[in-house]
This record gives sequence, C-alpha cells and structure tokens, in this order.
Amino acid sequence: MKLTADYHTHTVYSDGDNTILENVTRAKEVGLREIAITEHGFSHVWFGIHRKEMPQFIKEIREAEAQTGMRALVGIESNIRGISGLCDLNESDYENFDVYLAGVHVVIHYDRCKDSKIGWGSWLKNKFHTKPSKKLIEYTTKAYINAIKNHPIDVLTHLNYLCFSDAVEVAKCCRDYGTYLEISSKKPHLTDEELAAVSDTGVRFVINSDAHWTERIGECKLAEEQIMRVGVPLDRIDNIDGKLPNFRFAEYKRHM
Repeated sequence: MKLTADYHTHTVYSDGDNTILENVTRAKEVGLREIAITEHGFSHVWFGIHRKEMPQFIKEIREAEAQTGMRALVGIESNIRGISGLCDLNESDYENFDVYLAGVHVVIHYDRCKDSKIGWGSWLKNKFHTKPSKKLIEYTTKAYINAIKNHPIDVLTHLNYLCFSDAVEVAKCCRDYGTYLEISSKKPHLTDEELAAVSDTGVRFVINSDAHWTERIGECKLAEEQIMRVGVPLDRIDNIDGKLPNFRFAEYKRHM
C-alpha cells in the first residue's frame, strides 16, 4: 500500500516543525502526486492560522508548487465549534482554499459555552477514564452530522479522537453527503471494532499522515496495519496505489 496523496499536513503556520517548501519537497521525494497543507482553523486558540496570514500562506504554497513541480493544495483543518455544526471556515473564505478538512479539537473558540463539552468535556472523560454519558455522545454526534450537512467538507479528520460520538451514524452521514473519513496514520482514533462497523456503512476513506514534521509525510504504516487487521476493502480507500479522491469542496465551488 502506497499513498498517492497526503491531504493532512501541518507547517510552521500552525504547530508543524517545517516550512511549506520543506513539506512539498518531501512529498516529491517520497513519490506523492499531490500534497495538501492543512493548518489548524482560525478558531484554534493556540495553533490556528490567522486570516491576515492567508495571502503569504497561499503565496508560499504556490511558490513551492512552482519550484518543485509537485501539486500543492491550499487546505485547512477547520474546527467544529458546536452542535449546530458551525465551523470556522466561512463561505467568504472558500475562494482561498482547495481542500476542506474538519475535525473536533479542544482548545478552540466554541460557538456557545455549552458547546465546550464536545472538546473539554470529552477530554476530561478521556483523561480520567470515565464513561461518557449518552447525552454527550448524542451531542457530539449531532455536531459532526450538522457540520457535514451544512458545509462541503472533503475529509472528516481523526473521528472520535479525544471525543465521543456514534461513529456509525457519523459515517452514514459522510457516505450520504460525499465526505471522506480519514484513517489517521499518526494516532489511533477508532478501535478495530469501531472501524469495522464504520466500514460496513459503505463510507469511503482516505489515509492521511497528519504530519507535523517532514519525515512523516506520506507515512501510512499505522493505518495500513489496522486496515489489514479489520479487513477494510481497499477499493474504498481513494488515495492509495495511484488513485485520487473526488472531493466535494471543489465541486461545490464550481457551482457557487
């Protein structure tokens, strides 16, 4: 199994160690066809990229693309900010981006105070190894589903990492709306049993490195091991072995 493209990488514009040019150069060295630079979204308190940085961010990506001959995509890992599905990428931002990722993170500006339970409430449950309530699972599930329904998200990142939702219901929504589920090669986020149940929904997947330093770009070992254990059909993973995915964000923008 070999990645054709890596759609989740970070640089010094958020919490990565390397420059955009270093990431793109590494992608070419490991034989990828394209790479996305996907910094944390605007509402992330510590690591979010700022809108005022976007012109320089885009400029560096285009320069790296020209210098290396490697297709480089302007991306974001947006934050899901509440049960309404609100994300921190506005429609007015869409023209600046090629790829739209979204996920749940902890240290962000939430839509409302009660929405912090999605991040901080779940983080505390994980830290102290306590069982999440049914209401917390339902709340987070609705946040994921409303984000997918209300925004043209290409990839949902690390589903249920440090949070709790009904992964099967979220996967069904991804399937129905054309959003890919990420299988992360950086960190386990679904158990084997959960991934098997999610796979049974027919949802489509991409494998991403979530690389924060260049040596991990294109890495898929952890994901591959789990995929083989679980028996996820390889024909539903759309960024391996020469394949490229059909992303909904690009299609959405064509009809704006």
